[in-house]
Amino acid sequence: MQKILLAEDDPNLGELLKDYLELKGKFDVTLTQDGDEALSAFRKDKYDLCIFDVMMPKKDGFSLGKDIRKMDKTIPIIYATAKGMMEDKTQAFELGGDDYITKPFRVEELLLRIHALLKRVSKEKEEELADKFEIGDYFFDYTSQIISFKGQQQKLSTKEAELLRLLCLNKNDVLTREEALVKIWHDDNYFTGRSMDVFLSKLRKYLKEDPNVEIVNVHGKGYKLLVS
Repeated sequence: MQKILLAEDDPNLGELLKDYLELKGKFDVTLTQDGDEALSAFRKDKYDLCIFDVMMPKKDGFSLGKDIRKMDKTIPIIYATAKGMMEDKTQAFELGGDDYITKPFRVEELLLRIHALLKRVSKEKEEELADKFEIGDYFFDYTSQIISFKGQQQKLSTKEAELLRLLCLNKNDVLTREEALVKIWHDDNYFTGRSMDVFLSKLRKYLKEDPNVEIVNVHGKGYKLLVS
């Protein structure tokens, strides 16, 4: 059962959210009523997600989130507040928040946001760990940057390996041109785009021995590693 740390100074709303998330979401929810109490709870236990009201006594939600980020840089944080000001939303994301919901909100919407956030984080963790891939008759080891095919090996450059890994993570789905450029080159300008085209040509050459493997262009979108 996934655990949520909820910090909400309104006891009625806090209990309502806790009961709903436990009943409908099947989460284990720890409810705290101020920032100091929430920080103490976080230090004592391990959580999968945090929901922080911004306007709280003793320590506000933004200050709490800042302290949490010093201890855990990846745990998802959702900020909730009665304020709808753009400055608050900007501050929420600048402090490492993953989502922002404005009161009053429907608890059903909050649950949907929680599920979407946890799903995204889970996928990101899987991608971080994935380093070995079967591509038809080829075997690709990202860590060693080597493609193997029937006893033969091809050593890849770092950029070639990073690009092939992204294609493998999106196998038979579209890898957008923008995503590849930003994740590998940290820029999506014309020159990096031309550079990526060169690396794609090399990858196609490396994978040409298996007729069931192909890297195709998807017009206006990006690329797709097809494995049949």
